[in-house]
Amino acid sequence: MKSLKTLIFGSTFALGLLFSTTVLADSVYTVKAGDTLSSISLEFFGSNNNIEQIAKDNNIKNMNMIFPGQELTIKTDEKTETPVEASAVSSEPVQEENTYVAPQQETQAAVSSAPATTSNAKEWIAQKESGGDYNATNGYHIGRYQLDPSYLNGDYSPANQERVADQYVAGRYGSWENAQAFWMNNGWY
Repeated sequence: MKSLKTLIFGSTFALGLLFSTTVLADSVYTVKAGDTLSSISLEFFGSNNNIEQIAKDNNIKNMNMIFPGQELTIKTDEKTETPVEASAVSSEPVQEENTYVAPQQETQAAVSSAPATTSNAKEWIAQKESGGDYNATNGYHIGRYQLDPSYLNGDYSPANQERVADQYVAGRYGSWENAQAFWMNNGWY
């Protein structure tokens, strides 16, 4: 009788090793300063087409407002093969938790379409406001960041425009990323 139990247990164990199940590999991503849903979508999916899905999956009401330290569940279509014990096979989905590690280098496409750092957010605003032109004007606002002329005190040099823009953004928004989020909601900063 003992050998029959051993045979049944051994067969069940071996059978369990042969079975595998395909599961969706959801990731938990912790938001870093400067992240946007667009940049996170680019990192996980290679495009920013999944912004609304990330917002929906994480109950984000304002897609332009995420905060450093916030944990987001990213549901990808990436599949992994996971061995499952035969006796543990059930109809419940199995989830694995992956730790996201940001790549060391960003691609140029990611930099231009989804800013993740202060300099990228600043450049994004400059492109939206003036196409990056220090000499641009809309009839009233002046320069690369379309600043009020009174802020520039008659000095329209690129160095002064940069300095004044940094001061303006720091005082009003705290960071270029916050200014960008405001711009995305309102069409101006």
